[in-house]
Amino acid sequence: MTRRQALTPIAIALGLAMSSPGAFAADSDSQAADMQLSAAKQIFDTSNLGTQVSACHNLNTFVNAKWVAANPIPDDHTRWGSFNMLAEKSLEDQHTIVKKAAAEADKADAGSIKAKIGHLYQSGMDVEAIDKAGYQPIEPRLKQIAAIDNRRELSHYLTQAFAAGQGQVFALDASPDYKNATRVIAYAYQGGLGLPTPKYYTDKDYAKQRAAYVDYMTTLFKLIGESDAKAAADAKQAMAFETELAKHSLSRVAMRDPKNQYHFVSLDEANKATPNFDWKAFFVAQGADIKKGFSLSEPKFFAEFNKLLGNAPLDQWRAYLRFHTIDDAAPLLSTPFNEAHFAFYGTTLNGQPKQKPRWKQALDAVNSAMGQALGQLYVADYFPPEAKARAQQMVANIRAALKTRIQNNDWMSEKTKDKALDKWSKFLPKIGYPEHWRSWKGLNISADDFYGNMERAARFNHAYEMAYVGQPRDRQRWGMTPQTVNAYYNPTDNTINFPAAILQPPFFYAHGDDAVNYGGIGAVIGHESSHGYDDQGSQFDGDGNQVNWWTAADRKAFDARTQKLVDQFNQYTPIPGKPQLHVNGKLTLGENIADLDGLTLAYDALQTALAHNPKEAHMKIDGYTEDQRFFMSWARVWRGHSREKALEVQLNSDPHSPMSFRAIGAPSNMPAFAKAFDCKPGDAMVRPKNKRVEIW
Repeated sequence: MTRRQALTPIAIALGLAMSSPGAFAADSDSQAADMQLSAAKQIFDTSNLGTQVSACHNLNTFVNAKWVAANPIPDDHTRWGSFNMLAEKSLEDQHTIVKKAAAEADKADAGSIKAKIGHLYQSGMDVEAIDKAGYQPIEPRLKQIAAIDNRRELSHYLTQAFAAGQGQVFALDASPDYKNATRVIAYAYQGGLGLPTPKYYTDKDYAKQRAAYVDYMTTLFKLIGESDAKAAADAKQAMAFETELAKHSLSRVAMRDPKNQYHFVSLDEANKATPNFDWKAFFVAQGADIKKGFSLSEPKFFAEFNKLLGNAPLDQWRAYLRFHTIDDAAPLLSTPFNEAHFAFYGTTLNGQPKQKPRWKQALDAVNSAMGQALGQLYVADYFPPEAKARAQQMVANIRAALKTRIQNNDWMSEKTKDKALDKWSKFLPKIGYPEHWRSWKGLNISADDFYGNMERAARFNHAYEMAYVGQPRDRQRWGMTPQTVNAYYNPTDNTINFPAAILQPPFFYAHGDDAVNYGGIGAVIGHESSHGYDDQGSQFDGDGNQVNWWTAADRKAFDARTQKLVDQFNQYTPIPGKPQLHVNGKLTLGENIADLDGLTLAYDALQTALAHNPKEAHMKIDGYTEDQRFFMSWARVWRGHSREKALEVQLNSDPHSPMSFRAIGAPSNMPAFAKAFDCKPGDAMVRPKNKRVEIW
């Protein structure tokens, strides 16, 4: 997820309709009803439910513990659960597409996306050729770095590296202007670190990870032929450089605040702030139309960048740039580089025992280089038009529930409500895939040059991104590919986005009862819709501008309610034996708000659906009511478990709470859950009234 997407917290899912043709409905014909009941049983397998712990004690344990115990994490994964299983299905579907494209690439129309994808996948699977090349593909860049002999050449190298789509030290992208969202501007923001967060460079708790990182740096330097002594010295230099960047980088919590993500400056103001770096020359090289200016987003970080440009020894700069050139390329290079990269990032940091099979690595490369093109082929084969129509109706139902919640809100003034409803009216839902596919004309792909293909794609995609700078905002543009099992809200264009791949079981069933579909995809739609009103999204209006549309009293009331959610999640400790490691309630606040409000909206929409279908409303399936199946379906969305190391990285860096707490966090605040399972005050899943969180 890019930094601009980090503002738009990414969650899950998509859905069906309240009264769509695929919804489970009562039927006067008893045989048809029996068939529907049988289908519903298959859709939610109650044999996985636990018998030792009740739903009132722990919904996650009740619904998921038995399944988790029977389904260990595969060796090539750091976590395993509902999302991963659906993602695996998407990968298998994509694999079918790319294998066919590769088999037919030579005969396909020259320049077609089938030919390009086929040849790109072929080149990624040619391990023999990749191994034979060694690190030769990056030797030209390593020689350029070695030739840097003064500060002017250093700045020139950094500029040209960005133009090639190989930027280092800081990050760059194009996104709507926070203060005038109708136009796209460039954003330069902090980056340049190889460890998960800045505190990994300074906290004593991460001394082992730092030592392992230096060892990894040393290994990469040796692989390009450096002596043991030289490699160790360069690793020490590169680590010292990164540590200085880390000391002047904002924390993950601070980075969530939109106020820390935007600092608009003119080119003259930027050059004054960093006199050792020429931003005008930089953006000319990027082909970006800067016009009035851009966002130099974190002034403290860029002040340090300027200081390092002027004062850090050139040897240190060369060591840092050389390491990141090798590190960035390592997954695309010969086996020793690839394995060293995985050993550190996969095993040491995240505890993953085994690397992905080669076909998945090659497919990752295709997605990185030509993801939207692959999505075009994926949609044609795996996303029928009726699925999109049903999802659109489901979105409409959830949005209606949101409007009602806003209108009936009892703690917000009419003035702020009017603004909230104006924002609601301007939501743009996008379902499945882009309305217009981008062109890949000009990107040259060959069947026998894997690194070259990826290098050319990086330059091509960077130029494509920079071409948006200075142009009017395009609300139809997508930040995810259709084959991605995920969803997102974007505050600067006020869109909710649901890729095609999420519209499948266990989130959505064409013949599922309303409860399962609303507890799954419905809650996901609600989640993304709620992001428009979470702690971040609520700082943007319906036009995508970062403006305060709240009265002071209403904002104070909102903050008091969300602080309760911070307090709730701060109490969760997910790693047995490490009670000092808590969920960070502030870091995860946006996602936790969206979970609570999204589940609430989905429940409201379910009740509306059942009011129109009283026979289903009073029907039990496998002994469970529709309300119970709704909450069980929600918990199943979060079915899964993680490796301990990966979980620790998640706690430090991810704005999403661990799966087990997402399963229980929102329902424990809902009286409807307690009523559904006949829970009593004092039960673990029933939060006391003074601690219960209700926002919208």
